[in-house]
Amino acid sequence: MKTIAITGASGFVGTSLKKYFENLEYKVVAIKREFLKDKDKLQEIVSSSDIIINLAGANIINRWSQEYKKLLYSSRIDTTRKVVEAINNSEKKPKLLISTSAVGIYDNEQRYDENGQYSNDFLSNLCQNWENEAKRANTKVSIFRFGIVLGKDGGALSKMILPFKMGVGGVIGSGKQAFSYIHIEDLLNAYKFVIENCIEDTFNLTAPQPTTNYGLTKALGKALNRPTIFPVPEFVLKLIFSEGAKVLTDGQEAVPQKLLDLGFKFKYNNIQETVDSLV
Repeated sequence: MKTIAITGASGFVGTSLKKYFENLEYKVVAIKREFLKDKDKLQEIVSSSDIIINLAGANIINRWSQEYKKLLYSSRIDTTRKVVEAINNSEKKPKLLISTSAVGIYDNEQRYDENGQYSNDFLSNLCQNWENEAKRANTKVSIFRFGIVLGKDGGALSKMILPFKMGVGGVIGSGKQAFSYIHIEDLLNAYKFVIENCIEDTFNLTAPQPTTNYGLTKALGKALNRPTIFPVPEFVLKLIFSEGAKVLTDGQEAVPQKLLDLGFKFKYNNIQETVDSLV
């Protein structure tokens, strides 16, 4: 039986991965926060695992005070550094580390595959540092750049669906900003695909057909049979989230070219298919 160890196992993606791989008869071990502070315990878990999945990180959709920016950084970079050090100190190393990043690494000038142009802002620099830390591991490393993960049991959709059900949903700002997303089922299957083939590379974890905030809004309205006529002005989001509003108002358009080139088949290719299956 293969063992997978996961940081950030209590989050939406982490709990989904744990259940998914346990159903596939893997042994799944959660690397809890207290284990990250116990060097020997962390070393023990890493040394006895075949695969490490690194998901740890504070919620990016929040008000970005200077203090919270430090938390965003430490919860990603410091955690990854500890995991990498444990891998490098292990005699029997895991075969593969899959570390998380985000499509927020790119600028918003055009549609990008994995070779897209990086932005020069806090979010992009955070992602770049996060990825570089993971690549220090002396084993195979794959980086998964997430789009917005959509699923029934948590994540972004659970937070945004209530106003739509009440008939007061609408576009954010102009609605023209790109929205790159992935159905949770496709994300889980992508992990299985990369793990079973032990592939080392950087992947965009996004659906093949990105949309816009307007496209998402219309898809939700259609699926729920509700009007979508109440826009949310950008200045309101900036009052709530300060610089963190950028995550909602300034999207990236990313495509999963490397997964497609490897023959990975997405179940949900466009936003309407995705939303219809979830609501």
